[in-house]
Amino acid sequence: MLTVDFDRVRIERGTMLLDVGCGGGRHAYAAVRRGADVVALDADSGECTTVLGTLAAMRGAGEISCQTVSEVVCGDASRLPFADRSFDVVVASEVLEHVRDDAGVLAELARVLRPGGTFVVTVPRWWPETVNWLLSREYHEVEGGHVRIYRRRQLCQRVEKAGMTSRERHYAHALHTPYWWLRCLVGVSREDHPLVSAYHRFLVWDIVRAPRVTRWLERLLRPLLGKSLVVYFERSEPPGRSA
Repeated sequence: MLTVDFDRVRIERGTMLLDVGCGGGRHAYAAVRRGADVVALDADSGECTTVLGTLAAMRGAGEISCQTVSEVVCGDASRLPFADRSFDVVVASEVLEHVRDDAGVLAELARVLRPGGTFVVTVPRWWPETVNWLLSREYHEVEGGHVRIYRRRQLCQRVEKAGMTSRERHYAHALHTPYWWLRCLVGVSREDHPLVSAYHRFLVWDIVRAPRVTRWLERLLRPLLGKSLVVYFERSEPPGRSA
C-alpha cells in the first residue's frame, strides 16, 4: 500500500532514490521494481534488517533486476551519511511529524538532493489527524509518536524554505481514516476490539484483492477523507551555483 504515487515521479533505470524513514520498505520496494538504485534509511535497526532481507529475497526470486543497486542504511535523517547532491529523488513518507527539528531534517534532505531533483513528502492530513488527537492522547503521546500536526500551507512553507518548489499534491488512504478514528475512540491499544478487528480485516482484504468497488470508493472519498497529504517538490538551484 503506497502513499506516494510513483507515476508522478520520473524514475528510470539508474535513478538514485533515497527513502528516508523507510520503515517496512514499501516505497523502497516499489522504486527498485521500477529500476531505481535505492538507498533505504531508517533509525530502527530492526526495520533495516527486515528491509535488507526482503530486498535480498526479491532479488533472489527475480522480482528485481540484477542490474539495480539497493542499499539499507541505519542512520539519522538529521545527519545523513551522504555527499551533497547524491540523489535524483528523495522520499520522506510519514517522517516529519515524528521529528522535533523538522527544519534541520529538511535542510539535510535538500543537501543530498541534486538541483532539479524531486522531493516527495507525506504527512498526516490536518483535519483527520486533529480528530485523532482529540479522541485519544494515547494516539500521539507515546515515545517516537507524532509531535505536530501540519497544515498544508505550513508544510509547503517549511519545505520551500529549505530550497524546494512545490509542484503538485494529492491525498491518500481515505478508507484508513475511519479505521484510526475508531481505534482512537475505543482505545488505540485495543486492536482486538470486534469493530476494530472487523475493519482491519476489511482493509487487508482491500489491499490484497483491490476490488473495483473499493478502489472507486477510495477515489471518491480521497478529497474529503484522505488520511495522508502528499506533496511533490522540485529542488531549486542554490543561489550563486550552477547545475
